[in-house]
Amino acid sequence: MKVIPHPLSYMSTASEGRPEGIVGKNYIDIENDHGETLRYRKHVNGRGLVAHGAKVHPSALVENGAYVEPGVQIAAGVRVGRGAWIESDAVIGPEARIEPHAHICAGAVIGAGAHIGVRTQVGHNARVAVGSLIGDDEIINDGEAVATDQRGLRLAA
Repeated sequence: MKVIPHPLSYMSTASEGRPEGIVGKNYIDIENDHGETLRYRKHVNGRGLVAHGAKVHPSALVENGAYVEPGVQIAAGVRVGRGAWIESDAVIGPEARIEPHAHICAGAVIGAGAHIGVRTQVGHNARVAVGSLIGDDEIINDGEAVATDQRGLRLAA
């Protein structure tokens, strides 16, 4: 089983040592930097890891390799790409797209239908407006509110 890099310090899987294709437990336990053990379950739609306490709509796609932390709320029709990391208490609106390796920091809110690009970071408590298009490799600062048109051009606040 391939280990996925993550900012948490220790990872053990419930199905270690089993060849792929053999069904095992549907969760893993990860110890964070504070010595706390968090349990993640594999989301039924995409097999991404969802922490206990996160609420992910069954129609949302959380791809394998993505992490969703406790307290996160993900609405219907959302797509979270491989390697994306959504920190605690973030809210992702309906039909939003989070591309691979994006990082949504704690408390951030992504509006319905918004698109967050590859390797983009949305800061702590930042807000991305409904329908906004945030490109690849961008950084939204902590607490910043961003709105764009359909081409990704930023609108005045």
